[in-house]
Amino acid sequence: MPTPFAYRAKAQSTFKPPLVANENAFLGDVFSSDKENAEKPISCGFYRLEKGTPLVYEYSYDEMKIIVEGKFEIADETGQKVTAVAGDVFYFPKGAKITFTTDDYGLAFFTGQRAEGVL
Repeated sequence: MPTPFAYRAKAQSTFKPPLVANENAFLGDVFSSDKENAEKPISCGFYRLEKGTPLVYEYSYDEMKIIVEGKFEIADETGQKVTAVAGDVFYFPKGAKITFTTDDYGLAFFTGQRAEGVL
C-alpha cells in the first residue's frame, strides 16, 4: 500500500525563531515526523544566533545544519574550528559539544534525529 507524504502549508512565515538561550540564540522547529513516526522522529527548523554570548551546546541526538545566511564560528572540543558561511553543511553527532559564535548574525536550517521540541 502506498504511503502518503505529509504537508503543512506555510509552516514557516518568519526566519527569527523563538529565543531559546542567552539573549541571542533562537531556535524553532518547523516540522516533525514524531506524530507519523514516534519510533524514529526527525525534526527540522531554523537556528539563528546574533552577536553576543557564545552558545555552547551538547547534542543528545544527531543533527545536520546548512548555513543559509550570515556567518558562524563553529568549534568543537577536539580543537576543530570553522568559519561557516552560506552553503556550508555540518553533521553534529550525538555527544558532540559545539560552540557557536558570530560577530553579526548567522541563520541555519537544521534537521535532527529527535522529537519536536526536544532540545
